[in-house]
Amino acid sequence: MAERLRTSTSPYLRQHADNPVDWWEWGPEAFAEARRRDVPVMLSVGYAACHWCHVMAHESFEDPVIADLLNRTAVAVKVDREERPDVDATYMAATQALTGQGGWPMTVWLTPEGRPFFAGTYHPSRPLAGMPSFRQVVEAVTSAWAERRGDVIRSAAQIGDALRNLTPPPGPGAPLHATVSDTALAAAQTLHDTRHGGFGGAPKFPPSAVLEWLLRRAARGGDRRASTAGAMAQTTLEAMARGGIYDQLGGGFARYAVDATWTVPHFEKMLVDNAQLLRVYLHWWRASDQPLARRVVAQTADWLIRELRTAEGAFASSLDADSPAPDGTLTEGAYYVWTPGQVREVLGDQDGRWATDLLRVFEGGSFEAGTSVLRLPADPDDPERWADVRDRLRRARDTRPAPARDDKVVAAWNGLAIAALAEAGGLLDRPDWLDAASGAADLLLAVHVRRDGGTVRLARTSRDGVAGSAPGLLEDYADLAEGLLSLGGISGERRYLDAAGDLLDAVLDRFTGAPDGALRDTATDEADPMLATLEPSRELTDAPAPSGTSAAAGALLHHAALTGSARHRRAAEQALAAALQAAPERPTTAGWALAVLEAYLDGPREVAVIGPTDDPATHALRRTALASPAPGLVLAVGPSGDDLPLLADRAPIDRRPTAYACRGFVCDRPTVSPDELAAQLAR
Repeated sequence: MAERLRTSTSPYLRQHADNPVDWWEWGPEAFAEARRRDVPVMLSVGYAACHWCHVMAHESFEDPVIADLLNRTAVAVKVDREERPDVDATYMAATQALTGQGGWPMTVWLTPEGRPFFAGTYHPSRPLAGMPSFRQVVEAVTSAWAERRGDVIRSAAQIGDALRNLTPPPGPGAPLHATVSDTALAAAQTLHDTRHGGFGGAPKFPPSAVLEWLLRRAARGGDRRASTAGAMAQTTLEAMARGGIYDQLGGGFARYAVDATWTVPHFEKMLVDNAQLLRVYLHWWRASDQPLARRVVAQTADWLIRELRTAEGAFASSLDADSPAPDGTLTEGAYYVWTPGQVREVLGDQDGRWATDLLRVFEGGSFEAGTSVLRLPADPDDPERWADVRDRLRRARDTRPAPARDDKVVAAWNGLAIAALAEAGGLLDRPDWLDAASGAADLLLAVHVRRDGGTVRLARTSRDGVAGSAPGLLEDYADLAEGLLSLGGISGERRYLDAAGDLLDAVLDRFTGAPDGALRDTATDEADPMLATLEPSRELTDAPAPSGTSAAAGALLHHAALTGSARHRRAAEQALAAALQAAPERPTTAGWALAVLEAYLDGPREVAVIGPTDDPATHALRRTALASPAPGLVLAVGPSGDDLPLLADRAPIDRRPTAYACRGFVCDRPTVSPDELAAQLAR
């Protein structure tokens, strides 16, 4: 049994602790063992909510015969891609280069020096559709290692050279000009599905960052392109909210849809997706006043807190796609799907017929085994009846065996959740959401952040209040800083703003040095020596989350607007130019960079609200500022005399809470009127 995994902070690794495979965690000890035994390393990468990872584990890693063969011929290393995205990205590049495709589970064979020489994804337990079985793969690799070692070593060297040559040279960076957004918008139009929303065909992933960019472009206004951007966003947001990818009973979005119509999801529910979508739907509601948008915001925020909040106050990574079916077997979607008979059993004949019509539950079903995924193509005429039916169905579903939860806390994804909950709580007057954002921030600052002499360091993950060993990557520093900036600005808690500044100073001190102005994904003093044999992958793609470089650009710009720091502003501009290199031709891969560009082009706007944080008049001005669609608006709330540059030297009028609306620290006249503030921000 893999006793080494039993104390891991990754639930995914712990799931494999009882395997007969003698697993090692990623680290120099595993490679030293491979050198000592003169065997290759078999690297297996997956994550807890991955359906096919579970399938391969059951078919192969739980098989004692296969495990014995693997244990005798290799050192087996198990990696959680969510905990070590740097390892995943490096070897995924090799897998895609060798096979023409990628995905999880990912299986890569390495020399003891870490160089890949064979790669694949899922391997079945028996030969299937032209794919060799996993046992055949192990035997073939073992034979090649024993009998053709020279060929293997030469192949590994050639693969390493090819990967380094595949890495494009640094580009000059994109100009920070509106023409970049305009060109990207024209390219996005050619990909947009005008009927069902989204971009491209099946499968469809929620384009969270792209939608944020489109809403910001619409808010910037100025020409017909603004209405085009807004229409594209609305088509997609409404289609997703009414489709099966959205949990119509419990709130929250699944990972992706397997079809082009958003009907059938891959049922895993991820924090990284829902944190971003919560903020996007909030901004859609802010721009449109659509009841559907507000409903999705409320249901998704409540779902995050109800289902993903950990005992320590932060947010877990995901819920599995699989859950026990009535016969006890783990089945994808079993928790979420319904037959007409099941609906009638809960609701009775009259309400049951009404609900099956409303939610598109029919004989034969839209999913497997005659079941249907719930959809809501149109709002019902009787909202009270729908609220009652929804509540009864959800309570009945709560009695089913629930999907397992991956309860590790990822710093970057929690940063995204903190930002979304803080903004939604401030705009929709939900102090419980603000409290949830504060609880997550407090856990991250207490457990993930530590000072090593004068250096601030961040752990990427924790579990049960204990930090993991994986160092934080650029996205962790940047997304957590963005969350703290949003929370601190809205709540008036200066300590969050100060902590964000510390994280961003660490970014400028330890993640710089790329020749094109982009930031390194790994700190210069925390680079993994086992990845040094290959060209480390630098991620500039904003999917499924903002890349580290574009996230840092946004957070640095936000911080510069609060503090007036020219150093942070210049760093934001350099990072943003690098992140935008592919945006004109491939806008769906640069959504967050384009969203940050819109904030940059708009200033961004800065609003200082001077007044006691518990004063209703302060809250009214704060809410007015948050209601402004100005792209990337920066807000700070605090008392008179605060030394934060955006607040400093600003006095209240007649001792009443007062707002200052500014661009580049050049401000309109101060006002105590929410209506006047709204008018200033609309200009």
